[in-house]
Amino acid sequence: MSRLTLAAALAAALLSPAAWGADVTATEAWARATTSQARNGGAFLTLSNPGTAPDRLVAAAAPDVAEKVELHTHLMEGGVARMRPVEGGIEVPAGGSVVLKPGGYHVMLMGLKRPLKPGESFPLALTLEKAGTLPVTVQVWAPGQEPAAHAGHNHAHKGGQGAGTTGR
Repeated sequence: MSRLTLAAALAAALLSPAAWGADVTATEAWARATTSQARNGGAFLTLSNPGTAPDRLVAAAAPDVAEKVELHTHLMEGGVARMRPVEGGIEVPAGGSVVLKPGGYHVMLMGLKRPLKPGESFPLALTLEKAGTLPVTVQVWAPGQEPAAHAGHNHAHKGGQGAGTTGR
């Protein structure tokens, strides 16, 4: 093996997400049910990064339920909360987590292909800058019935609430 090949292999190994423990996980993935007239919806979840390097959620896709998916947040403009696309993605800190919740960061499902009904679930593919694609199953909840971890917009993490989960 040439020195150049060895150096390239070593660099690839050191730069891979697995080398740094960047296995980002998604838990408590849920969406509110929508009416038959709704064109848009939102998905919410918690991303956790036990690794030593931060990662960034840069895109999402849900082709089964939406024509387009964007990462959004709410910003105050002139005393009014307005929803806006997130520029540059959402950071998932090293050794930490980020909660996508109503009123904050969230996955915006645009151009719904069908209503989201309570009790059903759908696949959502999250794209992270370093960890790559993370498949998630999103559970649909009736309005007001969201998982306890997201009720009241707190950061408590409760498992077993019937919300979609996944890991890498």
